[in-house]
Amino acid sequence: MSQVCTVCGKHPAAGRNVSHSHRVTNRMVFPNIQKVHVVVEGTTKKMNVCTKCLKAGKVVRG
Repeated sequence: MSQVCTVCGKHPAAGRNVSHSHRVTNRMVFPNIQKVHVVVEGTTKKMNVCTKCLKAGKVVRG
C-alpha cells in the first residue's frame, strides 16, 4: 500500500535513532495511513488518508 496521504501529501520521512552512548542508526518514520471509503463529488472512492486528516474532518467518509 502506498504510504502517501492523498489529502495532505504526508509521506515517510528519514530520521535517526540516537542511543544514550550516541550511536546513530538510520530509521524511517511512517505516517498512520488508513485506506478508507471517501465521498468525492457524490461518488465513493477508496483513498489513502492519514489519521490527522480524518480527525480534522478534511474528508467525508461514506
